[in-house]
Amino acid sequence: MNTHKHAMITKLVSDLSMSRRHFLKASAAGGTLLAAGMGLKPELTALAEAGDTPPEEKGTWHAGTCQGCTSWCAKQVYVVGDRAVKVRGNPHSKVCVGASCVRAHMALQQVYDPDRIKTPMKRTNPKKGRHEDPGFVPISWDEALDTLADKIMALRDADETHKYMLMRGRYTYMRDILYDRMTKIIGSPNNISHSAICAEAEKFGSYYTEGYWSYRQYDVKKARYVLIWGADPLAANRQVPFYTSVWGDVMERARVAVVEPRLSATAGKADEWLPIVPGQDSALALAIAHVILTRGLWSREFVGDFKDGSNRFVPGQTVDESTFDEAFTHGVVAWWNLEVKDRSPAWAAEKTGLPVAQILRVAEDFGKAAPRAISWVGGGPSMQVRGGYGSMACHALNGLVGACDNEGGTLVSNKEYTRKFPKPDAFMDDIAKKGKKHEKIDQRGRLTFPALKSGKPGSAVLTNNAADGILNEDPYEIKVAVGYMNNFTFSCTQPDRWERALAKIPFVAHLTTHASEFSWFSDLLLPNTHHLFEKYGYVKSIANGYRHVTLMQPVIKRIGDYKTDETEVPWLLAEKLSQRGFDNLLRHYKEYRDPETGKEPTTADEFSLYALKYATQSLWDPAQYKGGDKFNGWKEFLETGVWNSDPYPYRKRWGKMKTATEKFEFYSVTLKNALEKHAKKHKTTVDEVLSACNYEAQGEHAFIPHHEDPFTIGDADTYPFVFVDHKSRLNREGRSANCTWYYDFKDLDPGDEPWQDVAKINPADAKKIGIKSGDTIRITSPTGTIECTAKLWEGIRPGTVAKCFGQGHWAYGRVAAGEFGKTPRGGNNNDLIPAEYDRLSGSTVRHAGTRVKIERIEEG
Repeated sequence: MNTHKHAMITKLVSDLSMSRRHFLKASAAGGTLLAAGMGLKPELTALAEAGDTPPEEKGTWHAGTCQGCTSWCAKQVYVVGDRAVKVRGNPHSKVCVGASCVRAHMALQQVYDPDRIKTPMKRTNPKKGRHEDPGFVPISWDEALDTLADKIMALRDADETHKYMLMRGRYTYMRDILYDRMTKIIGSPNNISHSAICAEAEKFGSYYTEGYWSYRQYDVKKARYVLIWGADPLAANRQVPFYTSVWGDVMERARVAVVEPRLSATAGKADEWLPIVPGQDSALALAIAHVILTRGLWSREFVGDFKDGSNRFVPGQTVDESTFDEAFTHGVVAWWNLEVKDRSPAWAAEKTGLPVAQILRVAEDFGKAAPRAISWVGGGPSMQVRGGYGSMACHALNGLVGACDNEGGTLVSNKEYTRKFPKPDAFMDDIAKKGKKHEKIDQRGRLTFPALKSGKPGSAVLTNNAADGILNEDPYEIKVAVGYMNNFTFSCTQPDRWERALAKIPFVAHLTTHASEFSWFSDLLLPNTHHLFEKYGYVKSIANGYRHVTLMQPVIKRIGDYKTDETEVPWLLAEKLSQRGFDNLLRHYKEYRDPETGKEPTTADEFSLYALKYATQSLWDPAQYKGGDKFNGWKEFLETGVWNSDPYPYRKRWGKMKTATEKFEFYSVTLKNALEKHAKKHKTTVDEVLSACNYEAQGEHAFIPHHEDPFTIGDADTYPFVFVDHKSRLNREGRSANCTWYYDFKDLDPGDEPWQDVAKINPADAKKIGIKSGDTIRITSPTGTIECTAKLWEGIRPGTVAKCFGQGHWAYGRVAAGEFGKTPRGGNNNDLIPAEYDRLSGSTVRHAGTRVKIERIEEG
């Protein structure tokens, strides 16, 4: 470590307010604490210094899984004695093919972070607020679970089980034990996931064109053109390790174009960078569709053709639908007539700020590469106020070139054979059934929140809106809440709403590895295991034409009194509830028997293991083999750590898509049915629904991919710059901020600087407002203000300012915060972004959402 960095770290530690009781002090008093300051060293030698094992002792590799992002890669952990010292990719995975990335290595700093909470703690200060020290003191697990059980029983005694709330953050597929089964058996509708602050609008586009509501995989090894919309697969998209490992070969075989206002890591290695005006992605997508159709570049095999073979797609002219025979699609001519015929490259150039020549070149090259052409839809076009239709427009290009389910195109998930946990219905008593019928606290399904997951109105989560439901007690008050591996007071837009919401709830429990901003408002802290090293579980992921199921297992000795959120804690709580006369949950969990012995669990440890074996039995039990890798039993599966599916079945879904027409829908009958159902429920029209949801579409445009101008908060005179939020390759689900490696290697993110939190400004803009690199600046939006450092950088479109998400914590640890519990280190992007939504999908808005102004802060 250089002298400058060492001095900065020393200052961070010395600046801690030792006169103020805080999480770190309480945690140290109640559990094992590593040698002081050790976690602040970026060298792995720190781990050897803290361990009991001689450095020369040989270790062993154990299978595990990294959940540092949603890539969910299969890993192997090298353990010496009781200590994890190295992480690598699991070579048995056909999804990540043994590849790894920086996030997996950073897990070592997380698991041995001296700032982890290591024992349960309770609040002693009844006042809640950012400037109120919670006064946490250590307690036992018995006391913690007794307290939580009493709070739940009080709700049941008062017939108020609907006032219990479960908030889920990062999860494994053991999730339903806590998230679904426990919540239902207690009797609440309020299992609220984090999903809508992630990427639900991406799923909207693929569902309402081809009937698939989930993430996609991309056949990049066979592609000839990859067009990427607001995603960064080499840094912050799903399956980063796989794409990074093959990208050199991709660039040799295919052209790559990236549509994004900033020069991302992927754009820096692309053939084309299209620095688009934020929010205008759909205009570009429609212009590309216009060129493909007018130049006759569409896939006749997939889409079909004119009966006489003569191309009637002439700019500005309508086409008789009866002249075209469609193959595996529905409504291509209707889409042309209603929207695409007028969306010329010249029209798009005015909207997007891109040259006509570039639009034409990208469109023609993309069309000529059909069907091995990928339109990769990320958050850029989707996570906008009107992002649902942007998502559809970009995804429609895959249908136009026949890339869906095709070699070199876009693929869905391969089949896998895990099974669901036992149903809870028989254990739901009358109190639970009554409580479950109440409206959810996030208000999904109301007129202004259609939340149309998988074609069903009111079925998608509205994570961030739950704060308003709590604050307004609409539809009712929340009295008891449990959150796990979430930090909504930092990770949601306009997070001050969550601070006030959590302060309003009488009792909040938080299951977490680190004391975070969410923890600050909690009454009970429960220390959680780390996914890669300390717990049983499994997850599923896709890439490279395969799907894998990859295991987690305990591979090190726990250095604190941790329990696993989704298995051990529910079991222990069920025991406490049973002692109070409510044994329904415990009786339900006893159904999770060991498939090998038939034994029902009797302890939390047994329950954790048996539940995992139960869910994955069809993968490791030869008697239940259904496909993919075959194992000779549980032991072999556990040692290997990952099961791989059969190869992808190309074109199997052609003509069998889960849409209303069973075809790829350019005119979405599936969306029409969903919107009409929602409108009927509220005794209104589809036009009124869209108007209430801040959309411009009326009439038939409601059912097709079309262009709408972005809905951006703030007037251009007061707030001259559009704010561009982006993610870091160093963010472990936003939980990297207490790792020194996060700051040491921050310049891996293009335009960023080590040990700084910078806002990137185009030099032409900076000159106009008198800003220089290194200036301390204040960025203000209509909803908030942050302070950070200016960085002049040509890799950002003029008229915009870009900042990486991840810093700005005022809690989470001694490195993450400027002064723990008081002063943020850098700025949290979410303070600037308004709590707006793409209301059709429920997705939180992060792109083209707000304008900002920038001011230099004078020194002194």
